[in-house]
Amino acid sequence: QVQLVESGGGLVQPGGSLRLSCAPSTSIFRIIAMGWYRQAPGKQRELVATITRDGTTNYEDSVKGRFTLSRDNAQNTVSLQMNNLKPEDTAVYYCHVQQIVVDGTRTYWGQGTQVTVSS
Repeated sequence: QVQLVESGGGLVQPGGSLRLSCAPSTSIFRIIAMGWYRQAPGKQRELVATITRDGTTNYEDSVKGRFTLSRDNAQNTVSLQMNNLKPEDTAVYYCHVQQIVVDGTRTYWGQGTQVTVSS
């Protein structure tokens, strides 16, 4: 069974940086999108950034200009560089991979990594 292995979360002061990485435990073929979602306490999970098979990226408005999503197509890994972090970025961040299968699509989720922005 495929697992998404996340790394890079932690505690950082406002204005600091973190880099999240995600790699599948085994190869995933026919990926149509990869990215990150986050969920803050008491809130719904929301999209942070995604990248499609053709390289098109999409960012949530509040992270534009601060976060950068990148993908290694050969390794099927995806990374999120987060700069100028703010307290409101505090959340559990989840890696997300969407795959084309015979009867539609399949979505994989990571276990989540905590990002805390606090002085």
